[in-house]
Amino acid sequence: MATITRLEDLEIWQLARKYAKEINLALATEPFNYEFGLKQQMKNASGSIMDNIAEGFGRGSRNEFVNHLTIAKGSAEESKSQLFRCLDNGLIDEGKHVELSEGGETLVRRIGALIHYLNNVPIKGQKFKDRL
Repeated sequence: MATITRLEDLEIWQLARKYAKEINLALATEPFNYEFGLKQQMKNASGSIMDNIAEGFGRGSRNEFVNHLTIAKGSAEESKSQLFRCLDNGLIDEGKHVELSEGGETLVRRIGALIHYLNNVPIKGQKFKDRL
């Protein structure tokens, strides 16, 4: 497996970026005009996914990366819950809910798979590579 040295090359970060963009596009529609609190929570949760992937990657430590990935995974689950609130309150229709929820579920699964992989490899990361 090739070593990834740039955040932008991480497929999981690319997916999280796309997901955040899709959430923001949905939030720009008329039903959300007066949903200031929920709208901000949703922007924060979806943005937190990509931001925590980025921060963990930038730490240069496998353990710190895994820690930030677990936070990102939690934010993805939070985002999925918020989509149910939107559906239940009539802010999005069933089709949009399914579309966005599938993106969130893909992120949850892929982040979980990356966590599993990182927990089962001997690499320590750049931060600790020369330490005993």
